[in-house]
Formats: sequence, structure tokens, C-alpha cells
Amino acid sequence: MDTLRRSLSRWKRYHIKVHLADEDLMMPLTVKPRDTVMDLRAYLVREGVTSWKKTFYYNSRQLEEHETLKEANIQNGSVLLLVSNKR
Repeated sequence: MDTLRRSLSRWKRYHIKVHLADEDLMMPLTVKPRDTVMDLRAYLVREGVTSWKKTFYYNSRQLEEHETLKEANIQNGSVLLLVSNKR
């Protein structure tokens, strides 16, 4: 049963949104639980959004680059915040 659950999770998809704070825009994305923050950046680049000097937040917590969506407890319907790094 555990093997079946793991194999089915490979096909699972989440529909999330990324709030681009600078542009005041919500970008819908379809992602997999095993995707990392780096993968999210790649999805956004394909949509024409540059995100390399920006930080992702979820539930007021900064997400690490190699953290998976599952590790960050991101679920279907979640909204991530993408803000510019202030330097």
C-alpha cells in the first residue's frame, strides 16, 4: 500500500498561486509536490517573470532554494509571496 501511495504521488499536481508583490499580480502555477523553489523559479521564467533576485515566502517563512513544496507543507490552493531582496 505504501508503494502504491508513493507511485501515485509522482502524478499528483497542485494548483498554487504566486503573488508577485512588486507588480501586484497573481500568477497561477501547476506544480508537483517534489518540485523545489528552484523549479518554481524556472516555471516563472517560462512565463516571462524574472525571479532570481527575489525571495519566496509561505506563511511568513522564507523558503530555502532546495526545499521541496512537500517539505514546506505547501498544498493545493496555497499562495506564495515573491518579494524583491532589499540590499
